[in-house]
Amino acid sequence: MGATFGTKLYTWFFGEEAGSDTAGNTYYREKKPSAGLRQRRWVIYGAKPEASAVPAEWQGWLTHTLAETPVEKPPVERPWQIEHAPNQTGSAEAYRPAGALLTGGDRDHATGDYQAWKPE
Repeated sequence: MGATFGTKLYTWFFGEEAGSDTAGNTYYREKKPSAGLRQRRWVIYGAKPEASAVPAEWQGWLTHTLAETPVEKPPVERPWQIEHAPNQTGSAEAYRPAGALLTGGDRDHATGDYQAWKPE
């Protein structure tokens, strides 16, 4: 898919590459920001344009939460972190718990341990 012709043209004239991620997305910023305005930042997606495909560290840079790109200042990696994955809702990889219609729709019967709340 990629970017539109207008986005590519704007990027060619006014943008400079800030970095890329493992999903193939490329991030850009304005070469010369307008006086008094924040520097524009944008992404050209490597595949399907999907905002959830942008990792958190790049999202922070795009929204001006972080001043430096993850290339300039790599994020601290924690042992509990997992690799970023885009939202899978609506795809074949989406989570489907037991009893979901797309997994057969058979749920366990109620066990009878539930007691409804009654006001006193």
